[in-house]
Amino acid sequence: MSNPLAAGSLVGKRVLVTGSSRGIGADTVNYFAEAGASVVVNFRNKEARAQKIVDSIKANGGEAIAVGADLTDLASVEGMFSAAQQAFGGLDILVMNASGGMESGMGEDYAMKLNRDSQVNLLRAALKVLVDGARVVFVTSHQAHFIRTTPTMDEYLPVALSKRAGEDALRDMIPELEERGIGFTVVSGDMIEGTITATLLERANPGAINARKESAGKLYNVSEFAAEVALAAVEPVPADNTRLVGDVSSFVAE
Repeated sequence: MSNPLAAGSLVGKRVLVTGSSRGIGADTVNYFAEAGASVVVNFRNKEARAQKIVDSIKANGGEAIAVGADLTDLASVEGMFSAAQQAFGGLDILVMNASGGMESGMGEDYAMKLNRDSQVNLLRAALKVLVDGARVVFVTSHQAHFIRTTPTMDEYLPVALSKRAGEDALRDMIPELEERGIGFTVVSGDMIEGTITATLLERANPGAINARKESAGKLYNVSEFAAEVALAAVEPVPADNTRLVGDVSSFVAE
């Protein structure tokens, strides 16, 4: 997919995308870099993939660094932002893309720890390096965003509940963000073909992705959804701070 951001439109801007060594995060950070932004490629344990993205961006004349961080470790998160500050002098855009909770052997409270507690700690730490007037984007799913009114698959329920809890906790911070002119947008998407989450759901519940695709008529792929995430960081903040991507007819009562 072609870049939704105009060439040169982000020259002078500094961007960090969590979980950007692969998938949606990788495509998002590449869109920003192609538009001229200096970018921080964050990874948890895929350093080689992150460095490959950085090398590609630099080969095309852009500025990028790769910084590893475990979002559940506050010291690690603070180290990531310190690296961004040292390299670029601050941040203009933060995309909170990294999430999880379906991994095996991580403990019963892992989803809530990662998708709620760590996201709040991440944003609080980011406030030290985000400039006034910056933009923050939180990436979630319809299955999580609408979990209070629309049931989801049992296999995804812990993730959905924790993602919604994280969204609510971040929304509580909006008044604090607005005091500094920082815009906050939630980007909620339907199931995205080609993501790790979709793969894990399909493994746990064979046929789930095709069933959702038939119901929705179309599912966005990784690059298409990443384009919406990137646009959410530059377009005006919606009145309800929410950008819905893909079919919502199964989630919103008529």
